[in-house]
Amino acid sequence: MKPTRDPRVTLDDLVEVLLNKGAVLHLDLIVAVADIPLIGVSLRAAVAGMETMLEYGMLRQWDADTRAWAMRSAARHELELRAGEESVVRMYGGHLLDDDFHTTWRPGTVHLTDRRLVVLRRDPREVLWEAELSAVRAVRLESERTVGGESRTRVRVETADGAGALLSAADPERLRDLLVRTCPGPLTSDGPRSPLPGPDERALVEGHLWYREPRRDGPLWRGGNGRLTPAGLVWKSPLDARPALVLPAADVTAVRPGAERGPGGEGTVFTVETGSRGTVTLAADEPRRWVEALGSPRDAPALPSA
Repeated sequence: MKPTRDPRVTLDDLVEVLLNKGAVLHLDLIVAVADIPLIGVSLRAAVAGMETMLEYGMLRQWDADTRAWAMRSAARHELELRAGEESVVRMYGGHLLDDDFHTTWRPGTVHLTDRRLVVLRRDPREVLWEAELSAVRAVRLESERTVGGESRTRVRVETADGAGALLSAADPERLRDLLVRTCPGPLTSDGPRSPLPGPDERALVEGHLWYREPRRDGPLWRGGNGRLTPAGLVWKSPLDARPALVLPAADVTAVRPGAERGPGGEGTVFTVETGSRGTVTLAADEPRRWVEALGSPRDAPALPSA
C-alpha cells in the first residue's frame, strides 16, 4: 500500500482495503502538561480482515475457539429433520402474528427444507409457523413501511387452505427464489427470479462500482462491488449485510451515459432505466464495459474513451 490523499476515496473504500489487505499501525505518543511528560503510549497494531489475519498466521487459536463456540450455539437453532428430509437454507427472520387480539412480529429462524417451510424460535423453543411445501400455492415479495419510515421487503406465502403467512428474512429475495425452485407443485410468483448469482453462475462483468443511493436527506454515492450475470445486476457495499441493489435483467429497459461528474471523475457515470425502480445511477472507472454488457440501446450517445 502507498499513501494516498485521493479525494474520491470513501469510507467504503477504506473498509474494503482493510478487509482485503490490512494495515499496520505504529504509534508513539507522549502526553505532557506544562512541558512535563506525564503519559507515554507505544502502540503496535495490525488491522485486517480475518482471512488476511489467518493467512499470516495470526489469531488462529482464537478463530478456532470462536468457530467451535458458534457451532455449539447454532445447534440450538437447528430444526429437527424428519427421516430423509434435507435442509436447503437457514436464515434469521420472523413471522407476523395477526389475530383478533394483536399484531406483532415474532423473531426467530427461517428453515427451508425439501419438504417444508418453518419459522423456529430459539428461547423458549417453539415452532412459530410451519407449512408443507406441497401446500404452498404462491409466494411474492411485499414492501412494508416500518415505524421509523424505512421500507422493508417481506415474503408473503400463500397456502392451499387460504391461511398463509407474512415472513421476514435476512435475504428475502433469496428465500423467494429458493421457494420457487423447491416447491413441488405449481407456484405463483411475483416476477422473474432475482439476479442473486449461484456459486457457479458466470459473471459478465464484476468489479468496483459506485451506486448513488436515494435517501431522505438527498442521494449519496456509495462504493461497493458490482456483479453482472445473465440474470441481472447485484450491487453490495462492504458495510451491508445483503445487496442494496438487485436489478433483474428483465427489468432493465435502457442504459445511457450520464452527463454529471461522478466520484470517479468525468465520463464515469451511467444510468439504468428500469420498469420497477425508475432510474438507477451508477459510476465506474470503466463504464463502457458495464453499459455494453447491460445492453446499451442503439440510439444512446457514445461513451467517452477511457
